[in-house]
Amino acid sequence: MLVRDGAHGPEVFLQRRVNAMAFAAGMTVFPGGGVDPSDASAHLDWAGPEPAWWADRFGTDAPRAQALVCAAVRETFEECGVLLAGPTADTVVSDTSVYAAARARLERRDLTFADFLTQENLVLRADLLRPWDNWITPEVEPRRYDTRFFVAVLPEGQHADDATSEAEVVTWCTPAEAITRWKNGLDVLLPPTWTQLVALAEFPSTAAILAASPAITPIMPVYDPTAPKAALAFPHADRYFADLPDNTRLRGSQRPE
Repeated sequence: MLVRDGAHGPEVFLQRRVNAMAFAAGMTVFPGGGVDPSDASAHLDWAGPEPAWWADRFGTDAPRAQALVCAAVRETFEECGVLLAGPTADTVVSDTSVYAAARARLERRDLTFADFLTQENLVLRADLLRPWDNWITPEVEPRRYDTRFFVAVLPEGQHADDATSEAEVVTWCTPAEAITRWKNGLDVLLPPTWTQLVALAEFPSTAAILAASPAITPIMPVYDPTAPKAALAFPHADRYFADLPDNTRLRGSQRPE
């Protein structure tokens, strides 16, 4: 989750996924993606909490925690051009356009993220990220994901863009505005995305968001095919389904109907 301070409080960067995507097609989501095998074997300069610290927060082991952090930084760069890395352990790049060619190679998997950082003499800034949440797709889903959510503030001088084939619309808005658009049927939010937006809406600034340390307990919604509307059980599901637009239903495939 990429955030910045706006005139009316923190804003979050959102993407509406293209309809051709195999999972969450047409949904409004945060930038993200899967862990690449190269993320787990990455040897790179690293600033901030070590993998063991991340492992403790996310309830996993150190190698997987390192892969998760690497994937979070890499996917953020690939999907919106924001790079959480810098020439030194206490700096961050301000113009990522100079890495456009490398970004395209990363997306094509012609270049690993570790090799990119090494070639450009960049340090991965794990200290710019915070662990936030952990959701697992329901067992009924044909595609299963164990998703860790991170939060980071947009680095000064950088710009989040729409130069990705996976999104048709991108926007910055407050969490409250995003939830209102969902209530009005303008966007579709899956329960994990809605949950994070509700949480972020409670903070008055990005500094407060970074200072938070939410307890992270894995959440796996349970699908109940007999329920009339609230077909998925998860924390605050009653509130989610009470506000769910009438023209949207989430069933086993989690796709809008």
